[in-house]
Amino acid sequence: MNAQPMTFLALLCGVMLLSAPLRAETPIREAEVGGAKILTDAKGMTLYTFDMDKDGASACYDQCAVNWPPLLAEAGAVADDDFGLTKRTDGTMQWTYYGMPLYLWVKDTAPGQTTGDGVKGVWHTAVAKE
Repeated sequence: MNAQPMTFLALLCGVMLLSAPLRAETPIREAEVGGAKILTDAKGMTLYTFDMDKDGASACYDQCAVNWPPLLAEAGAVADDDFGLTKRTDGTMQWTYYGMPLYLWVKDTAPGQTTGDGVKGVWHTAVAKE
């Protein structure tokens, strides 16, 4: 096989890799469940907000965070439009929506489930704003 086409192909692949975005994509999606547009993670799992969170900071730690895992941002993630980031006490970054930290619920086992909505009157499905 001629080495020139292979060299060109390798060079082209390298250029394509270098031109890829240098920041992590927002892993938040919209889905329609029960006639409402809600927010989900990239796997379609429902996202929630917590009434005890204030000023964009999470109040959910320890056993709370076991039951309500925070939607953590990957290294290099950058806030984008309505989606922001807040620093947790352990130094990790958590996604926010209009300043409200976002969480998953361990009892949701399949995409589209919203079993965490209304838990203890302080957990709510994250609804997409129009």
